[in-house]
Amino acid sequence: MIEKLTNETFDAATASGVALVDFFAEWCGPCHEMAPVIDAIAGEYLGRAKVFKVDVDQAQELAVRFGIMSIPTFFVLKDGKLAGQFVGIVAKSKLTEAIDKAL
Repeated sequence: MIEKLTNETFDAATASGVALVDFFAEWCGPCHEMAPVIDAIAGEYLGRAKVFKVDVDQAQELAVRFGIMSIPTFFVLKDGKLAGQFVGIVAKSKLTEAIDKAL
């Protein structure tokens, strides 16, 4: 199961290493469409990169802080700094390419 981050846990969880963060909402159709892709990436990168989800309805401060205007939005972070950003339905290869580049 992919860990959901909150306003309180986000910074500590993403401070070191490489992380893929999925900004989503339960009511978002494209978010549900991307969920199996994100789950697959989490399995493939286990031990090398972390994968997290942020529910923008529950963590509105994070959505505002990062200027999330459309969901799903995906961030690839390296040591807490943005290394890649994607919006909408994205090919798995684009996400894994960004993760590989950050590793």
